[in-house]
Amino acid sequence: MARPERRRISASSILLQLAALALAAVGMAMNGWFAHSLGSNNTAGYMFLAVGVTADLVALVMPTCAARLWQARHRASALTGWTVWLMTFVFAVTAGIGFASTNISDVTLARASRVTPAVQAAQTALADAMTARDRECKGGVGKFCREREAAVAERRQALDVAMSAVSQTADPQTEAAIKLVAWVSRGVVKPSADDFVMLRLILLALLPQIGGILLMVGRRA
Repeated sequence: MARPERRRISASSILLQLAALALAAVGMAMNGWFAHSLGSNNTAGYMFLAVGVTADLVALVMPTCAARLWQARHRASALTGWTVWLMTFVFAVTAGIGFASTNISDVTLARASRVTPAVQAAQTALADAMTARDRECKGGVGKFCREREAAVAERRQALDVAMSAVSQTADPQTEAAIKLVAWVSRGVVKPSADDFVMLRLILLALLPQIGGILLMVGRRA
């Protein structure tokens, strides 16, 4: 009696499945963290965390299970499985968007509010100008007082320019991507900063959630 031929597992299949598990682990951590942050207290936070992690587990294993049910001609069960997967997938992606947007905005805000040497120098110059103005204008408004007022306005404008320059470099990836796209397309395509920010947000939220699809493909490869 001939033995059934064993199916050989290729290195690419193993690597794909490992990548699927790695992405799934990242997605669970992201969504668990964000779900926990939604709780009004520790108990509610851990309950949300359990929902988030469980939904990610379902999204990871359901594609493989649904594909097997479809092959076994259990069409109704397979369609039900894909419907459940779609629900958990959408839930996981929305949680991923919350995690990514929260962390990116926090980092960008911290970078935009940092004090660089240029900002510090502008702040010092403004403080000196204000001190000189107060001293000159103590006895009343005159020619020299108005000059000091003009100097304060000028120093304040210089500080605004310095802080604006820091804010523009708070997200260097966005600025570099916009310049790269414009350069590659020779100026035909000129995406805005919001375009790239939304694209990055979608990818950061979507990629960790495709572990279930990769696991299904890896098992068949």
